[in-house]
Amino acid sequence: MLSGGSVWGTLLILSCALKLSLTQDEHMNNALRLMSETPLIDGHNDLPWQLRMKFNNQLNKVDLYTLNNTHTNIPKIREGRLAAQFWAAYVPCDTQYKDAARQTLEQIDVIHRMCMKYPEAFMFATSSKDIVDAFSQNRTASLIGVEGGHSLDSSLGTLRTMYHLGVRYLTLTHSCNTPWADNWLVDSGAEPSQHNGLSEFGKQLIFEMNRIGMLIDLAHVSENVMNQVLDLSKAPVIFSHSSAYAVCPHKRNVPDDVLRKVQNKKGIVMVNFYNDYVTCSNTANLSQVADHFDHIKNVAGHSIIGFGGDYDGVGRVPGGLEDVSKYPALVAELLRRGWTDAEVKAALGDNLLRVFREVEHVRDSLKGTAPDDLPIPYEEVKNDCRTSYGYPVPNPDSAGTILSLSPLALVLTLTLSSLLSWSQ
Repeated sequence: MLSGGSVWGTLLILSCALKLSLTQDEHMNNALRLMSETPLIDGHNDLPWQLRMKFNNQLNKVDLYTLNNTHTNIPKIREGRLAAQFWAAYVPCDTQYKDAARQTLEQIDVIHRMCMKYPEAFMFATSSKDIVDAFSQNRTASLIGVEGGHSLDSSLGTLRTMYHLGVRYLTLTHSCNTPWADNWLVDSGAEPSQHNGLSEFGKQLIFEMNRIGMLIDLAHVSENVMNQVLDLSKAPVIFSHSSAYAVCPHKRNVPDDVLRKVQNKKGIVMVNFYNDYVTCSNTANLSQVADHFDHIKNVAGHSIIGFGGDYDGVGRVPGGLEDVSKYPALVAELLRRGWTDAEVKAALGDNLLRVFREVEHVRDSLKGTAPDDLPIPYEEVKNDCRTSYGYPVPNPDSAGTILSLSPLALVLTLTLSSLLSWSQ
């Protein structure tokens, strides 16, 4: 038989547990309410690459309602209240100087076909207005981001063509240097710098992205590139899937001084959920992801924060954020930590919509500017897989003239030269 003190102790424990449960339910209910009012926009998801690796882009063999070995499928998207997604058109760095452009076009194609196959779930989107329209229709706005400047093959014409196909951001590098920009591995010492940031062509590319209305994504670039682009760009920039360096000192994350420059530029950092960038270790949890949100808010304000889960592009995700269905739990955690409704709505989607609209405004203000058609110098991209059509042939000297002749002409020329020399 319990004593009076034991009974009261048990009742007190039950009361506290009930109060905690009600508080948690309140935060979750508030999270779901806010997500019904403001679209959750995620900056980076690699489901298209999973479609490549698991099915070689044969969508006829895929059912996104029942696919269960990925972080992302349609039921999970709906449970997670994912209102807009930038799908990554990604191909690995080893395609550079080979077939990167073709493979990237195939990834762009599979995103288009995914939207066509599931029109009740996805709406292909290319503008800030499209995101809002899709949200009103309870469909997930589906945008394209090309992850890695190697996909362009150093061509402004390819950049513009991809924009015409619906691409709305370009990650300037992946984990490799391009002929015009350094990647984050330069800062880790794993690769040498080739350009001390951006080359002259890289700077051309920034201005052309501003002109056409392409979001500039600084995830994966070196710190020099971050700072140079923030100084050069006329429009706000994004980090589509990066976290806070001060919380986890990984070179893929964003240092505090850069966070402040992003704030001044009115850009956005969309927090990555990959364990290695959350805790700099193999394990992480939802609370530790929220630590990155808190840190960025404390350093540069809530107006530069977004979500950039990197689902289906990483092998390890935090406990409590196992797949795209778990976004509401993170939103509830931010509310539990004292974030206001306005701050949460900003992080959910208002910040990205503001950035996108300003990029579109800069595009419209540059409408009368002619496309940049100055190609990258051939010596900066010369390799065995690249032809030189269109580049001017340098003025050869006499030796150069002889070396450029056909074998038969060369023999005749040398023979004639010998006869002339003998006759003299």
